Amino acid sequence: MELQSIYERRFELAYRIAMLYIKNEHDAEDIVQEIFVTLMEKNIEFRDEEHEKAWFIRTTRNRCKDVFKNNWWKRVELCDAEIERPLEKKQGETDSELIKQIMKLSPKYREVLYLFYYEEYKIKEIGQILHRKESTVQTQLSTARKKLKEMIEKDKEENRK
Repeated sequence: MELQSIYERRFELAYRIAMLYIKNEHDAEDIVQEIFVTLMEKNIEFRDEEHEKAWFIRTTRNRCKDVFKNNWWKRVELCDAEIERPLEKKQGETDSELIKQIMKLSPKYREVLYLFYYEEYKIKEIGQILHRKESTVQTQLSTARKKLKEMIEKDKEENRK
């Protein structure tokens, strides 16, 4: 297994997904590091690049959920700057306001938006990655779009006042 090659291909993906959940750069980096340690220890073989990508998405998501189960985590509050910075690095400053709005959504909506628009997965593939029915993913994507639109319109309205 070419660990260095996998690291170069998948670090950003795992990091961005961890940021969707954790919203803290340092904790996201720790999670990504743990994922690569797991990869080394278990010596996982991937069928192809899609299998590898899906493994990283699922593993990162599951590790983030494990972190949320920790009581310490429930008492932590993060400032908005910590949430936005890492995703801006990927998308650029022009998407900053959109990223702020996306990060306000609950994780189930953030993850389907991210996988659909940023990773360009199809609804069927997202369902397989997240272990959800296609109809559930479709509904969550639709709801996420509506919520995002409402939030953006509300902000525009407040800025006009």
